[in-house]
Formats: sequence, structure tokens, C-alpha cells
Amino acid sequence: MNTSTSRTGLTVSADVLAGAAATAARFAPSILNTQPWRWRVHPDQLELFAEPRRHLRVTDPDGRLLILSCGTVLHHACLTLAAQGWAAQVIRTPSMSATAPLAVLHGFEPATVAPVTRQQEQAMRTRHTDRRPVSDQPIAPPVLRAITACAPGAVRLQILTAEQVLELAAAVSRADAMRGQDPLARGELNYWTSRPVTEGIGLPPQVLPDRPAQTTVAGRGFGHAGTLPTGPGHDRSATYALLYGHSDDPTGWLQAGETLSAIWLAATAMNVSVLPLSDVVAVPGTREALRRMLKPFDHPYLALRLGIADPMPGAPPRTPRLPAAHLVEALPPNVSCREERR
Repeated sequence: MNTSTSRTGLTVSADVLAGAAATAARFAPSILNTQPWRWRVHPDQLELFAEPRRHLRVTDPDGRLLILSCGTVLHHACLTLAAQGWAAQVIRTPSMSATAPLAVLHGFEPATVAPVTRQQEQAMRTRHTDRRPVSDQPIAPPVLRAITACAPGAVRLQILTAEQVLELAAAVSRADAMRGQDPLARGELNYWTSRPVTEGIGLPPQVLPDRPAQTTVAGRGFGHAGTLPTGPGHDRSATYALLYGHSDDPTGWLQAGETLSAIWLAATAMNVSVLPLSDVVAVPGTREALRRMLKPFDHPYLALRLGIADPMPGAPPRTPRLPAAHLVEALPPNVSCREERR
């Protein structure tokens, strides 16, 4: 068994690193469940790469949603290691290159497992995306403050006012209309939302609403109905927010994904449903409309709907996942990082 020795003399095995990568890939959310990442496991470090073969080149030409998705799996991996008593140093070098890692986890040191870490790790295993309207129960202010507090750094969360929610609704509708007029975008969306469960990727009909809900802010238009019963809700008690930061580049997008993961897991632990609204940010014109809701020099990364999930008729099924063998590569101990990249 290959190991990495810490300054304390304790070691983390390559099997633990591979297990953390596989666990993260199994549970992390991604745009249309494309799972656009891959991990490379060395005896002493863990490398995260973007996977261009699962890049939505029409919907997400800049790769902002791809890298944001990779940010979620990076946070999930760090959390998985932390839940096993290991703290990792993270070097972030995000780019769209298929040969250079987005991030490298190394310098593993034993660490005490905090109760909040165990809570988040459990939330990681139960978190799911529910595209149906939320219940009429509003989020309690202390809960909303706790969720917002999960984004205290370079990436932050702004709760929208009632007037801004109407502006968001208009922008979402415009983005959906623009996507609907683009045959290439429609084709790409149909490809990723017509996948059988057995393929382990994309969105099967079972997780898509059977009809559009009558809500102020429309959900994503998939171009076809799913089989998930929508229910009678109208999202009247939903809270909407913008995830934002100062930089509109791969570094900011990766950090946004990490922060989204932290927010989503905290919300899940407090029984709050989170639904990302990505098209409105991927379309340049509507992204600019969201930017006007923020302070000068800030950039929106994602719009979010927060709410208490409707308990009836129960949670939707989880999205399928690719086998770990498709996402995690373990290198033999005699292959160095430098030699492997030649």
C-alpha cells in the first residue's frame, strides 16, 4: 500500500486518496450531471482535472459552468478527507487545459474531525437536486443567515429583494427563449437530458418535472417533459440569491464551485432545498442583467433558489453516476508527476 508521510510521522494511503476522489465524484453536483472531472491519484497527492469530453460546448462555451462543477467536487473531496481525519493543502491552478490540473491536494496532515465536518459529510450523502416547487413554509431568518455565512470570503451570497426577484424572473425567461431559438443549444440539452439511468450520466426522465410549474421564476426549460410529478406549489415562499465574486475567470469559477458546495451542504443539513439556475448566467446578455443587481466590479456566478422542500410526494430519485473507474486513475508508485505529464 502506497503512503504519504506527514510531518507527524503518520501516513495517508493512496487507497484513502482514491476513495476520497471516488466518493466526491459520486456525490458532487454538476451542470446537467455531466460530471466533467477526473482525478489522478499519486502516492503523495491527488490531482483534479477538467474533462473536456464532458464539456457543454454550446451551452457553456467559456467553460465557466464546467470549472464551477469541478469546484464542487474539489470541496467534496476535501470534506471527505476531513471526515476521515486528514487536512489537505490545496494548490489551485485552474485552466481549461486537459493536461494541467485544476487543483492539487498534497501535504496531508492528521486533523481533529469537528462535529460540523461530520454533519456536512452526512449532508453530502443525502443532498440532491429537486426541480419541483418548494413548500409554502418560508425559511426562518436564522437559518438563512447561517446559510449566507457559509460564503464569507472571495465568493459571497446576496439575497435578492422582491423587486430583484422580478428582474431575475425576466432574465431567466429571456435566457430560456434565447436557448430555445438556438438549434445547437436545443440539441445539446436534449442529448444530456434524454439519457437512460444505466448510462450513469446526464439527467434521466425520472428527475425532470412532468410539466412546467406556475412559478414567478421559471425553472429550466428542458424542451420535453419528464416523469417526476410536479405538485401544486408556486414557490411563493422561495428565497432567491446570487452567488458572486470579484473575478470573472477560472480562478473565480473554481472558488464559486467550492463555495456552492459548502452552501448546499449547510442548507441540506438544515432541510433547505437548493436549486441552481445556470442558463441565466451562461447567456452573456442575461448575465449582464444580473450583474447590475450587484455592486460595481462584482460578477454573478450562479443564481440560486432556496426553500423548504415540499414533503409530498417525497424526494425525487438521485441522478445516476459514472463508475469510479471512469473518473479516478491511480498511478503506480514509480511514476512521478513530472514523468506522467511528459
